[in-house]
Amino acid sequence: MKVLAFNSSPHAPGGATAIILDRFLDGVKAAGADVELLFPHKMDIRPCLGCLRCWTNTPGRCVQQDDMAAVLPKLAQSDAIVYGTPLYVDGMNAQMKAVLDRSIPLLQPFFVEHEGHCRHDRREGYRDGKVVLVSVSGFTELDDFDPLLAHVKAACENMRREFAGALFRPYANSLDELAAAGVDVKDVLVAAREAGERLVKEGSIPEGVAARVSRELIPRERYIPAVNVHFRQVLKRNRVDPEAWDRF
Repeated sequence: MKVLAFNSSPHAPGGATAIILDRFLDGVKAAGADVELLFPHKMDIRPCLGCLRCWTNTPGRCVQQDDMAAVLPKLAQSDAIVYGTPLYVDGMNAQMKAVLDRSIPLLQPFFVEHEGHCRHDRREGYRDGKVVLVSVSGFTELDDFDPLLAHVKAACENMRREFAGALFRPYANSLDELAAAGVDVKDVLVAAREAGERLVKEGSIPEGVAARVSRELIPRERYIPAVNVHFRQVLKRNRVDPEAWDRF
């Protein structure tokens, strides 16, 4: 299996997204798949112009000369694509959205009916494949990922790929602090690695494994005050008045 993964976090190759994504990819590699990991934040991938010239003037190629020209063939030939993104305003961040928008040269302009819906047909050479979503958030609720999940599932329908599962980790940026405070987070990381192995061996991520990745580690009523204390300390170090947020 050939796997193409993206970590679109501006903190990549480190950061909270990498905590889960890297373990997942370790499992993918351990199961025998080939993995290539790209960092869109460090690449020159411009927003889609919406000009449709990749359909009408230069079929299969975007007129913009940037790093997406090298990414498109990798997308077309991958057995699985892994979109790793932090949750920004209830969705993927701008770097990942640019990759998704700039993928339309893989499709043809012509409409077809596919599974009772109007779709674009795939361009020749764009193979069947799967999609996995990996995302992290600073909030505590798992349903914060629902809009992103719906978006990626819809994109899979449009891009004609099979959705193979998602790994979500609330308050992922606090995992190190929680571990230092004595909270056992090891099973979360072990489950993320197992999810990668199961994807390669079984073709999808079992719901039970995904649930272990996203399980509650600290009650919300304890987490919220701790986060607020942290930010007040940061504001104090930066000599910023916390009450300044009430004034514009």
